Amino acid sequence: MAHMLSLSAAAKRPVANWQTDAAALRAIAQMAVNVELFTIPLYMTSLYSIQGFHPITGGGTDFYQGRLWAGAKTSADPKTTNDKAFNIVFSVFIQEMLHLQMAANMATVVGVSPTFTGAPLQDENGGWLCYGPDKSVIPGIIDLKDTKAHEDVAVNIGVLDETALRLFLAIEQPEADARANIKEAKRKDYFPKVPFDKWQAGDALPLFGTIGWMYQCYFDYLNLKYDDGSTLWSKVFNPKAVQNDLFNTSGSGGHPMREFMGFETTIALTYPDIAFEQMVQMMDAITDQGEGNTINRGGGLLMKAVEPKYQPNDAALKSDYPSYSDSGKLLPSADAEARWSNDGRDHYERFNELQGMLHDLVTWPQWLKRNPTWTAEMLTGEGLDPTNPYKLPTPADVAGALNALAADKKNSQPLLSQAVVGAIHGVTSVLNGYWAVPAPGETAPLFPFPSMSGSGDRMSTAWAILGEAPDLSMSLPPPAGDVLYHSCQGIDFNGDGTNSCAQVEVFHSCRGSNLCRATGGCGFVQPTTGGGNCSSAVATRAPAAASCSANGCGSGGGGSNGGGGDSTVYSAPGDNKCGGFGGCAVPISASQVFPKAGTMQLFNFVNEPGVGWKSKAIIGPTSELQFSVGEKVHTVAWRAFSAVMTARGQTPPANPPADDNIRLAFPPST
Repeated sequence: MAHMLSLSAAAKRPVANWQTDAAALRAIAQMAVNVELFTIPLYMTSLYSIQGFHPITGGGTDFYQGRLWAGAKTSADPKTTNDKAFNIVFSVFIQEMLHLQMAANMATVVGVSPTFTGAPLQDENGGWLCYGPDKSVIPGIIDLKDTKAHEDVAVNIGVLDETALRLFLAIEQPEADARANIKEAKRKDYFPKVPFDKWQAGDALPLFGTIGWMYQCYFDYLNLKYDDGSTLWSKVFNPKAVQNDLFNTSGSGGHPMREFMGFETTIALTYPDIAFEQMVQMMDAITDQGEGNTINRGGGLLMKAVEPKYQPNDAALKSDYPSYSDSGKLLPSADAEARWSNDGRDHYERFNELQGMLHDLVTWPQWLKRNPTWTAEMLTGEGLDPTNPYKLPTPADVAGALNALAADKKNSQPLLSQAVVGAIHGVTSVLNGYWAVPAPGETAPLFPFPSMSGSGDRMSTAWAILGEAPDLSMSLPPPAGDVLYHSCQGIDFNGDGTNSCAQVEVFHSCRGSNLCRATGGCGFVQPTTGGGNCSSAVATRAPAAASCSANGCGSGGGGSNGGGGDSTVYSAPGDNKCGGFGGCAVPISASQVFPKAGTMQLFNFVNEPGVGWKSKAIIGPTSELQFSVGEKVHTVAWRAFSAVMTARGQTPPANPPADDNIRLAFPPST
């Protein structure tokens, strides 16, 4: 069926207007990225306010059998209200990530290098500006003070309750409802017609009224025609646009099947007409999944179930996202159940359904009122080995840390807030490079999907300790270019090994998002050459260039074997040579162990006059370090630190410090 233009966009325009029109189109493209990104921390905060516990699992691994961690997870057999509610919000959260990917792919095709950090959503150091008790504007869409039904609703993060759902419904509201909801005196300020009246490059965009209308305007601008026979699409189409895909990639990296059989999540750039149709299909998918409408195709807009072609494939979800027990056995896929059972309804319908579940829902603030003291029993599941073969912190140790952090809320609240902000900023900062055209000789970083899980773990830990949402407006102090930062407790090459933990400036949750040398944690070993991701040690794409000094990585690493026939040489935790290299998760969880064995290359760090800090591979018999399956990451990090300090002619402390509470509280990665 042919797509229908808005009447205002159908008339031919003087070709002299095309550059202004292109500027408006590109502003809408970036605004689409902003809007999709805005929803992710918002929905994630409420998602992890749902009370629950989860084991740490992985195929063929039993490192954490019998241990539970604070934080709900998806359920393959949702029976309780909490199970069902978590699955519903999770399904929306994942689709917003899909929408962000598609918005970014569309942006590059019209000549925009999308940005995921900074204004208008964040400050320059990762603090979120768009949420707060005094905020009323859904970015780019509507000021809720101009509405009848939502004028008292703040645009703020918080627990999953009636207030949050009223905000979510306002975000996902269909056009007809939104038009009726706007105060009569304010209706002229919304639902602009294309081309925008008197708009000039650099002007603020008008507020769209709904997300669907934003995409309708996007579509209308793409279709503008000029009096010389040309179109705006022909003038802005970029056949060399960067395209990235997380959802429909298949055949490698643990993601064997494309998730959506009915539409493309990237744009084929060979033929402009095919690219155009794929652009519009993406817009349809976003609006149909969100508010239940596609771009105006004639015959009016109808609320209906999400079209089957915009729903994921059940078999693909099961294949791509398997679940395992904490003893490593394959189980029915919980993520597939959460998504497949809910993705047939749009977001607006799902949030309406949740309103009827609030009476029986248990959130962390409610649970903590009934259970003010953490105990080992709360964190103990079936099959816990009393011999503790991997010498992990016990459930009693973790419970004690949770109690201590909760008792010291004055200091815990900013620390946990910055841990969450750092994890999210690690994602958004990597995305800037992920969709940018790499500089000559460089390749873009991997999409940091596993760090989204890391962000969720930190978010749920913050809820379980504080009983309230972390403060996402708390910026991270900007890293100083002349400082050699460290990754974790005791591991400070500038000191004597007694520091308490990593500086908040370098908090992050995934490989590739560590900003500088010596700040890569590691739950999963990464090659010294870069590449790989948090869930794999296989190098596939190199990391972005280091951002912490002009000299970047310095000299490379060497080494011969990786233990057990693995020829890869890995980066030691806390001793990565450069930003983007090394591992994930700073601070390092006290329970994190290595899932494989191998060899690590060690690096020294030298502050050269006029140059700054530079990494140099250690040469000789102490240049490499062996690590074992199940060995604790911090133990290996301490061995690497001690070896480097010895190579520098310094005497490291004989023993590492006792695990601090923040490292005990954070769960390990999987």
